[in-house]
Amino acid sequence: MTAHEAAMAPEFRQITCPGEITPELRRQLTDCWVTVSNAGGAVIPAEFPLPPVSTWDVAPVVDQLAHGLDPHRRRLLVATVENALAGWLLLRRDEHPLVAHCGVVNHVQTHPRFRGLGIGAALMHRVRGIARDEMGLERLGLGARAGLGLEDFYRKLGWVEVGRWPGALRVAPGDDRDDILMSLIL
Repeated sequence: MTAHEAAMAPEFRQITCPGEITPELRRQLTDCWVTVSNAGGAVIPAEFPLPPVSTWDVAPVVDQLAHGLDPHRRRLLVATVENALAGWLLLRRDEHPLVAHCGVVNHVQTHPRFRGLGIGAALMHRVRGIARDEMGLERLGLGARAGLGLEDFYRKLGWVEVGRWPGALRVAPGDDRDDILMSLIL
């Protein structure tokens, strides 16, 4: 490993309680989400307008996400490189007893300036261990937007496509995409 590669190796941190999100991390999460969304990323929750989005659109959703953190039900996994947020995701467990053994991965993001460094894959490998070893989950699920190559990215990491909702996502007028449902047995 070169000195540059070592310097660019991500550090991971799990955040399980609202009080663990500092104002600086909140700012970086918001900035990442704005940047990723406006670059065409597939991380647009119902609370956002379609891009372009602004800090004013995203910050309240980050706050809502932060307030919902709980070590048993919702965890944030962040990757930093030299103290800068390089990527993050949310891992959540449904409380209903029929599906409490399953988790869902949401909002997988890599900041565009850190793309191509393996941050997304590293986050996905790390969340697998957290889900299995710390939360006792047996299966993970996620939804991916078709047309971006995301299904190939997840397949390479062991995820399996288990279904599609054809045309379920309207990215723009006349641009409907499949919502690809993927699963990973832990």
